[in-house]
Amino acid sequence: MKALVIYDSYFGNTEEVAIAIGNALRGVLDVEVRRVTDLDPKHVKGIDFLVIGSPTRAFHATKNTRNFLKGIAKKEYAHMKVIAFDTRISMEDVDSKILNRMVKTFGYVAEPMGMMMEKRGAKLLVNPIGFYVIDTEGPLKEGEKERAALWAKEAIQEELT
Repeated sequence: MKALVIYDSYFGNTEEVAIAIGNALRGVLDVEVRRVTDLDPKHVKGIDFLVIGSPTRAFHATKNTRNFLKGIAKKEYAHMKVIAFDTRISMEDVDSKILNRMVKTFGYVAEPMGMMMEKRGAKLLVNPIGFYVIDTEGPLKEGEKERAALWAKEAIQEELT
């Protein structure tokens, strides 16, 4: 079975998570890890599992990620199993009541990406999830790559059994 791990990244954190996920799925699936700007939505044809990741930027996925997801034909989504993730700053690490309120109002991007793919016909395997960076530019918090690898493996394994 084929899996495609697609990501966008500004500071390399989302890329690190995507690579960790891709490495975790190798051996179980035929996996390719690619930056969203290096692909056309037509590249998902024949993909069984799609993993998509984006940094949270102003409470949205990157424009490249949004455009890519919108560009996938509904008939392709109908054949895919998907999982979605984002990279984000933990609100526990931010001392700003205003930012905390904004996050509660607008949220992060993994959930909307997952819902969008599901509405277009994909099977969402697990709830979308976020992986934490220490600051706007990172680095990732300790253990996040390992947590990402475990999360993806568990999502795929449940579907394969």
